[in-house]
Amino acid sequence: MDLEFSADVWEWRGPAPFYWLRLPEEGCDLVRAEAAAASYGWGAIPVRARIGGTEWETSLLPKDGGYVLPLKVAVRRAEGIGEDDTVDVAVAIAPRDGRAANGTGPAC
Repeated sequence: MDLEFSADVWEWRGPAPFYWLRLPEEGCDLVRAEAAAASYGWGAIPVRARIGGTEWETSLLPKDGGYVLPLKVAVRRAEGIGEDDTVDVAVAIAPRDGRAANGTGPAC
């Protein structure tokens, strides 16, 4: 994994609630350095992420000059994660050619 960090889970309530982790600034520097080779548009950066024993594919999204990592419901359930929990995360940036064309990866 390219980056390991701890972060607090927070919720954004839109039409449907989403849960996120904010990358630390030093992690954002690494992401910015890899962005040109990895981004597929709109600033989204494809990654493989791991929390505990659960790995999944997703994308980092730009927010307020940094990046955030969305937490899938399946990941939160599998790892018993709730809002305001602090979790340890590992993230690997995936080059554009490193993901399946349909965006699928291992199921959680």
